[in-house]
Amino acid sequence: MRDYLSFVLNGEQVQVRGLDPATTLLEYLRRDRRLTGTKEGCAEGDCGACTVTVGELAPELGPTGIRHRALNACILLLPMLEGRSVSTVERLRGKGGALHPVQQAMVDTHASQCGFCTPGFVMSLYTAYVSHPQAGPDPFRMNDLLAGNLCRCTGYRPIVEAAQAMYDRPRPQGEAEARAVEIAQLQAIAHGEALMLEGAGSRFYAPVTLNELARLCEAQPDATILSGATDVVLWITKQHRRIATFISTGRVGELQSVSQDGSTLRIGAGVRWADLEGSIGRHYPDFGELLRRFGAVQVRNAATVGGNIANGSPVGDGPPALIALGAKLLLRQGAARRTIPLEAFFLAYGRQDRRPGELVEAVEVPLIEHPRRLRCYKVSKRFDQDISGVCGCFNLDIESGTVRAARIAFGGMAGTPKRASHVEAALTGRPWTSTTVLDALPAFERDFTPIDDMRGSAAYRMQVARNLLVKYFHESERPLRETRLVGRGGAFP
Repeated sequence: MRDYLSFVLNGEQVQVRGLDPATTLLEYLRRDRRLTGTKEGCAEGDCGACTVTVGELAPELGPTGIRHRALNACILLLPMLEGRSVSTVERLRGKGGALHPVQQAMVDTHASQCGFCTPGFVMSLYTAYVSHPQAGPDPFRMNDLLAGNLCRCTGYRPIVEAAQAMYDRPRPQGEAEARAVEIAQLQAIAHGEALMLEGAGSRFYAPVTLNELARLCEAQPDATILSGATDVVLWITKQHRRIATFISTGRVGELQSVSQDGSTLRIGAGVRWADLEGSIGRHYPDFGELLRRFGAVQVRNAATVGGNIANGSPVGDGPPALIALGAKLLLRQGAARRTIPLEAFFLAYGRQDRRPGELVEAVEVPLIEHPRRLRCYKVSKRFDQDISGVCGCFNLDIESGTVRAARIAFGGMAGTPKRASHVEAALTGRPWTSTTVLDALPAFERDFTPIDDMRGSAAYRMQVARNLLVKYFHESERPLRETRLVGRGGAFP
């Protein structure tokens, strides 16, 4: 195993030994490298002030393929950068101090006031600029892109104008050459060795094969398995936990694929939600729209399907839709594997059916004959970048006007993602009419006892859950435009 970290920072190859593995990229940039253009706002992945651009080789894009992602430096542990490149706002300066087209557009549209959040906005736009150089202005796409960056001063109109205007500026000199250098640098540090980094009394393992990962997890059952780290970093920075051993899934390619086998979609546990958004949306349009509201771009670029399931959050947006579809979970402990219904994995708040040393390997999702019968609804205080108060997902098989089968799952209504089994029973076998729906509403109280918290009272949550079933009925009877907000991208939950 290698005992040092290799990555590229603003065009410079960096090797790090002995640093505390719990160090975030934000801490390293500001404290160790004095790159203070990357700002600390919320330190929990909400505001986007610390956005950086991370590049990695992408063989599926060709021999010189590279994928750039906007990520929050505050919820990214430094060892997760092995074999990757990081660009901060300082790198955008051209020869003689010339501004990058993204920066010039921000200046020209008066898109900054106090300036604290501006570097994060710039880096989100820069990532789009280098990832989609010919994309051109699309206000709808840019609004979505900037949902993870918050500003208290300007309002967002001038920033969106800058997002449109940046493509009108001349391309920076040496752009193609800089990209070629970045690819060469990443190729130079690419390797197939596992990592074992040690510092400040903690260890960080980064295996490269699934077998290595399974052996490590089995041998060290008390280790913290790290995927996207969007939750784990908050344990460190907000709860001040000391984690003795990390085992990262990030370099295990076998966990990062999506494949179809007949009528089943197999999703590796390491697949990022950003990479799943398009493929799941092609099969299930409403699920795709739900994922568009899963955190924001920076969060979806980090968070993984397996991590979202394994942490067992009662308000995670992925499990309700997957449960409604009848997904199964593939678990692995050493060489042994077992498959269980996804809903059976969640036992109680903070407790899942995961044995010591066992890891989530994949999710198997059935591809149903009529995918548009799946409807997903996220109710939150903000449309973008917010945690659900209630997330309801409905999958009813209606044949000849009768409910033949029903799968209904909610987040935010119990200590775990949970099926509404009594509501399902009240609907199944009955005619699909408003009378049947109204008769089923009292069954919600047999399925759920929601709590009062900052995202809604118990009474509010119960009323919302009932209303969502009524809404699902109306959407099955008439066009979506009567019940959805409609934009250039289509109908939104």
